[in-house]
Amino acid sequence: MTRQPEPAPEQKGTHVYDVAVIGYGPVGMVTAALLGQAGHDVIVLERYPTLYNLPRAAIFDDETMRTFDRLGIARDLLPTLHVQRNYEWRNGAGELLIEHDFAAVGGQGWAEWYMMYQPYLEEALDGVVRGLGNVEIRMGSRVTALQSTHHGVDIHVEGDDAVVSARYVVACDGGNSFTRGWLGIEQEDYGFSEPWMVCDFRLTGAADVPKARQVCDPEQPISIISLGPRHHRFSFMLDSAESFPVEREPDRVWARVGAYLDREQAELIRVATYTFRSLVAERWRTGRILLAGDAAHQMPPFLGQGMCSGIRDAQNIAFKLDAVLRGADDALLDTYQSEREPHVRAIIAKGIELGRVQTMRDPVAAAERDARLIAQRAANGHPDKMRFPGLGPGLHDESPQAGLLMPQGRVESHGTEGLFDDVLGRGFVLLVDGRDGTSLDASAAELADGLGVAVHHLTDRRLTTEGITDVGGVYGRWFDETGRAAVLWRPDFYILGTAGVLSDVPALLKTLAIAVEPVQAPATVAERIRP
Repeated sequence: MTRQPEPAPEQKGTHVYDVAVIGYGPVGMVTAALLGQAGHDVIVLERYPTLYNLPRAAIFDDETMRTFDRLGIARDLLPTLHVQRNYEWRNGAGELLIEHDFAAVGGQGWAEWYMMYQPYLEEALDGVVRGLGNVEIRMGSRVTALQSTHHGVDIHVEGDDAVVSARYVVACDGGNSFTRGWLGIEQEDYGFSEPWMVCDFRLTGAADVPKARQVCDPEQPISIISLGPRHHRFSFMLDSAESFPVEREPDRVWARVGAYLDREQAELIRVATYTFRSLVAERWRTGRILLAGDAAHQMPPFLGQGMCSGIRDAQNIAFKLDAVLRGADDALLDTYQSEREPHVRAIIAKGIELGRVQTMRDPVAAAERDARLIAQRAANGHPDKMRFPGLGPGLHDESPQAGLLMPQGRVESHGTEGLFDDVLGRGFVLLVDGRDGTSLDASAAELADGLGVAVHHLTDRRLTTEGITDVGGVYGRWFDETGRAAVLWRPDFYILGTAGVLSDVPALLKTLAIAVEPVQAPATVAERIRP
């Protein structure tokens, strides 16, 4: 039975947090950090008494690293990471079937694929959150009920006489989400469900082990993934989940990995069983409660996009909730699912496609698969690149490139050189192609300033006193290829819209103003811009 949050009477003297985040894994941590950095009063409720301290996710991409850079931990993380340049799919005979290629510097200014040991990441994120005086963390706090109130939501916690009250709730409480179950939200099941045994090792000696390989052997599908410089993961598809108690025995695990690793080279630190699933919640928002990460969607691990997708959720929610908490119409939050769901579904579909390649158990069908993929690879002549779609309908206009990720390059401004985010900051950014000397007129610049949009002009490489210099040529190439005169992107790095000529910039700003300006503002930017 669906249990919607029932209205509860207002309680005098109750402290009402701006946001309660349920769950303190990476997605909950990033959500709390982003909202805390924006100045909001946040409480985190985590059912376990300590951090999980075991690896689960193994991979993240350049878009996610850009988020970690925003939180100030990217460079400290680098020594704990392994940058991977390719991803192999080989058959049981060792023949290469599929190869994905990853750039050392991708479109977001960072390497396209990082391999990590998750406890190191969680330690770094936890440090960010605990360093924010406006974020309270309550470990060992299991949520048992939620109720709608006039101020937002009351959250009941096991063993706690007092309720926690918040204007909004972001539930990052995982695949077995209590919040999703309490709200009675059904999930669409794509039908891809396979039991695997995951074996994690700490490397203690020199070991020449594949860093990113799927072994597509019908006798025993295997996934081999680096977890950073000193850890490694081997995953084995099981015939059934019931076989796990026997197969998990250490001697049997060492026998399975014997072709790659021996006891002199590594320490077995964990053996667990997972059922890889493909699920999407029917709705990601119920009133003032939003689902994020695995609570909203689960996907097979073959693309390494599970945690990345949850952190994209956090970025999307955080800047919109920031605007709503400052007075914008909370209908803005409806664009969260409409934007993110198509992206998630595309990744799930691709993950299932690759998963079916990996988990094929019929030897005859596997031989046919091998012949087809080897011929296809020979015809292509180069490795594949992973491509993901942009946003679905939401907070962006219909101009070219709207809804796509904005690339990040290196720039120089007033003698400081580095990645755009580090040199010029983050948030809403309007970049004007000023290489020919054109610039945004004063009235449009004033409108942008009224919305909190940072305006920058791209200048010729020879100019250093005004505007920004495009050190790596990323932005000049983007303007040359698109033919646009200006681009406005959002705090989550996605393009809100572009202008073909600078006179179109006010209309672009109005799209933003209508969505984020306080509902009761006496004289909004949107009202000052003529239709």
